[in-house]
Amino acid sequence: MTATWRTLRGFSPAIQLLVVNQFGVNVGFYLLLPFLAGYLADDVGLSAALIGLILGVRNLSQQGLFLLGGTAADRLGSRGVIIAGCALRTVGFGLFAVGVSLPVLLAASVLSGLAGALFNPAVRTYLAQAAPERRAEAFALFNVFASAGSLVGPLLGGALLLVDFRAAALGAAGIFALLTVAQVLVLPAQPRVASGQSVLGDWRECATDRRFLAFTLALSALYAAQNQLYLVLPVHAERAAGHPAAVAALFVVSTVATLAWQVPVTAWLQRRTARGPAIALGLAVLGAGFLLPLVTLPGPAPLRLLPVLGAALLLAVGVLVAQPFVLELIPAFARDGLTGTYFGLFYLVSGVVAAAGTAAVGRAMDGGDEAVPPVAWLLCAGLGLASAGAVALLHRAGWLDPRPAPAVPATAATAVAGEGRS
Repeated sequence: MTATWRTLRGFSPAIQLLVVNQFGVNVGFYLLLPFLAGYLADDVGLSAALIGLILGVRNLSQQGLFLLGGTAADRLGSRGVIIAGCALRTVGFGLFAVGVSLPVLLAASVLSGLAGALFNPAVRTYLAQAAPERRAEAFALFNVFASAGSLVGPLLGGALLLVDFRAAALGAAGIFALLTVAQVLVLPAQPRVASGQSVLGDWRECATDRRFLAFTLALSALYAAQNQLYLVLPVHAERAAGHPAAVAALFVVSTVATLAWQVPVTAWLQRRTARGPAIALGLAVLGAGFLLPLVTLPGPAPLRLLPVLGAALLLAVGVLVAQPFVLELIPAFARDGLTGTYFGLFYLVSGVVAAAGTAAVGRAMDGGDEAVPPVAWLLCAGLGLASAGAVALLHRAGWLDPRPAPAVPATAATAVAGEGRS
């Protein structure tokens, strides 16, 4: 952790704020969302179909609008979109605390999902523009603080649930309100550069960038694999140990590995390899990790848990190896004025493919006597290893090399002054 704090101090106050801000974002998010379904079922008394609708609307509002959020960051400025995202989530989570009718709950879901669609691409765009020469380091720190927030959030939420769900929802809304105020007061504006074309022109340019689309599709397995921390790994851990508490060990292993190794591993790889091979290595590691649970160890619960804990560890290592370089590389495809749009399309496509991959894994788990049959593990491993091979081929073909930015039409306004403070 010494290296993490030393690296953090080497960045500007704006980047320090956004990195620490991401800790607060994940604390607030995971303080509420893991407990929402139980609250809707037990306290509100909704049917499983309506609960699925509410959760699905939130996910669709976020995943489906990432492209709009990225475009907003380019057109309106990252700072304003980040603030708007946090403010909307404050309202959305606040509605969960005060409303129990279906229209109010659906509005809360839409607002909280839209908030993520605005915030996620905008904050990454801001980091990419604020640290153009140190993007991998900045995104490594971002991942560290996000992981820490993902661990602290459920613990704090569980404590607040001892009061009631509304206390947890108000606590989450309060965190986002504080983050909104901090960004209004401290986060500086960034200069904006016009793309020189319409929004549809921006989308067309991004969607017809064959190198970028190939890269995006190749990396979708990364996010499908991350989703397995909430599907196959917990199911197998609970079955192996015979107790739900074993699931917590997966998150502890994953978080500790990220906190301890993210920054030094990123720095070590930066000195020794290019981005493409680093990403391929991370994907290969996480893919290979899913083969470990195929090994069954007899004996007491701690021994039976070792294979799935090893899989969680290798998944964390694979992500921490690959992710900073993935996020560093996305802006390299985009010319000035389109960074947010490229981030938005990347997360839109990755989310769709990851959802499809997770659905396929879930289908592979249906039937049979085993909680997680071998075919599900092989599918997860195959996704990771195939993605690693695809990235290696793209690197070898030179498709991951930065390219010169194409000229903006002379008639376009190429520079816009600051974003404004309001």
